[in-house]
Amino acid sequence: MKQYIDVLKNTKLFSGVSAEEIETMLRCLGATLHPYKKGEYVFRAGEHIPALMILVDGTLHIQKDNYWGHRSILGNVMVGEMFGEAYVSPDSDAILNDIVAMTNSQVMFFDIHRILSVCSSACKFHALTVKNLFFAVSEKNRKLVTKLGYLSSRTTREKLLTYLSDEAKRNNSSTFSIPFNRQQLADFLSVDRSAMSNELCKMRDDGLITFDRNLFTLK
Repeated sequence: MKQYIDVLKNTKLFSGVSAEEIETMLRCLGATLHPYKKGEYVFRAGEHIPALMILVDGTLHIQKDNYWGHRSILGNVMVGEMFGEAYVSPDSDAILNDIVAMTNSQVMFFDIHRILSVCSSACKFHALTVKNLFFAVSEKNRKLVTKLGYLSSRTTREKLLTYLSDEAKRNNSSTFSIPFNRQQLADFLSVDRSAMSNELCKMRDDGLITFDRNLFTLK
């Protein structure tokens, strides 16, 4: 696990904690590393999540399939991101969505009870991690509100413009790459892929955007 110390150092959970302290805390927090191959499920809907998790290598999608096989992508998990925190409390229900590896991935599991129970040495870094967890959960809630904003837009064009505008702001550039292919973007915005592709072409013809696969430029 030592090879991922630098990744952990740049995560929200371990913000302000030195590499040396993180290495010590991995044992204290009962950290374990789990590999997943591309296409493998980290968790399926209906399962219970036993730990807080951080993706240290690869890419994951959080997705949901309905009875008829229609898929919605609720979010993507990138390296350094925490997930599963909404389901680790003792009274939490089973997870509602699937978590799937989109590439070969490595996930680090942390014992949530050890995180929330300050160790006997009462080190300041452990207390800092608890505070960081609170802030990280707050940030996740803001992202969910943002996603609801996309879904509440009435038309496919409005959804695309709102999403692409936010990505441009996040990247601080009018040219940026998105983490989805066309089908995944359609699933993320809950729109039909063909209709979305047609709308993208119309937006390009109207001089609003240019694009090449997942690389976009806003005009």
